[in-house]
Amino acid sequence: MSHNIKVMKSSGDTEKFSRIKLIRSLEHSGADTKAIDAVVREVETKLFDGISSKMIYDLAFSLLRKKELGIAARYKLKKAMMELGPTGYPFESFVGEIFRLRGFEVEVGQVLQGHCVTHEVDVVATLGMEQHFIECKYYLKTGKNANVQVPLYIRSRVDDLIRKRSLEPEFTGYTFHGGIVTNTRFTTDAITFGECTGLHLMSWDYPVGNSLKDFIDKEHIFPITVLTKLSQNDKQKLLNKGLVICRQLLEQPDALHLIGMDHRKQEHVFREVRSLCSE
Repeated sequence: MSHNIKVMKSSGDTEKFSRIKLIRSLEHSGADTKAIDAVVREVETKLFDGISSKMIYDLAFSLLRKKELGIAARYKLKKAMMELGPTGYPFESFVGEIFRLRGFEVEVGQVLQGHCVTHEVDVVATLGMEQHFIECKYYLKTGKNANVQVPLYIRSRVDDLIRKRSLEPEFTGYTFHGGIVTNTRFTTDAITFGECTGLHLMSWDYPVGNSLKDFIDKEHIFPITVLTKLSQNDKQKLLNKGLVICRQLLEQPDALHLIGMDHRKQEHVFREVRSLCSE
């Protein structure tokens, strides 16, 4: 029986296979009831003790991809965030786009003078007389979480920046905030410290209703790495050109031609992009 199957998680821990968990992940992708039922039944026929959560994901994704590209792309969102690496620069640009969609003026990769020392700030987001200093913590594996040392360190850096800027005439009347965005999760202590000291935290699933996953889903700000019609080489070429979200391909349609992609393949890619961005 599938409910007795032990699944190996990315962290190395094991848990019982959860049919409900698989169904919910498929529901979140936008798949309809008929497709979900077909995928779950097929996955359950291939389960065995010790199967990895990644293997289950890959199987479900493969089955879903045969049914509808847009849905398959949404289902692979979490994995796609890990494919923005190996450096953290594309993730910083991705976070910058999140703030732009919120109406902020954004600068990425800035070196700012604090009261004591200079600081490299991943994203500086300004809206009116409100300014945010954002640290982006990018991890290549889902089992790696941002612990309490991260907000402890960022709080001290932000305080040094605020101390400097609050005394500068050009920032008179401004309010300043610090924040951290990660593509994985925060530990409980990290969240507690962040909330206690006024840091704005965003992770894959925090805060509830306004997490990274929630925002991507609501605003359709999908990373280009979700696209199933792009090869890994194609994705890397686009990332190297600073293109990190799907809608940028619609805004810069020549980008695919410039990386050497033929017209027929471009049409397949644009069809998938439009499916994601118009939902």
